[in-house]
Amino acid sequence: MILREASLKDLSDIAALHAQSWRENYSGALSAEYLNEHVSSDRTKIWTERLTNPSFNQYVLIAEDDGVLCGFVCVYGAKHPKYGTIIDNLHVNSSIKGQGLGTTLLIAAAKWAATNYKDHDLHLEVLELNENAIKFYKSLGGRNIALSYWDTPCGNKVKEFIYSWGTPEVLANQ
Repeated sequence: MILREASLKDLSDIAALHAQSWRENYSGALSAEYLNEHVSSDRTKIWTERLTNPSFNQYVLIAEDDGVLCGFVCVYGAKHPKYGTIIDNLHVNSSIKGQGLGTTLLIAAAKWAATNYKDHDLHLEVLELNENAIKFYKSLGGRNIALSYWDTPCGNKVKEFIYSWGTPEVLANQ
């Protein structure tokens, strides 16, 4: 398994994995119409913008095995005035979940944040219905610090929690 920063050539693979992950995990939050007809083009649009015009505080790391994308993490340093750096995306191919790749990607993201945004806390947002992800974040020391709502791309409003590790070193040193 190789970890490396994403580049524009990874766009279609990242968008496809992101869309597939949403199909597998967000059916209770996103409409069937959106998941069946719009999620792929929507994620392609998002990743086209992110990879062709990255913001100064963006970091996208991918994991690949023999040239095949297995997972990725996207982080924005000092994104939120109260909660700090956000792990905006973490997606792992479902065929290899449970093998430690999610942990590896999260720790790598935390190390990047600790190096570049050490004075800012590290957090992510997780949907209430994503119980497996919540258990995973808790197992790595994440704490539920706030309740929020996500206005989804298909017009739904879904409850989510904000999980934090405090400073990024807490997660980076696991």
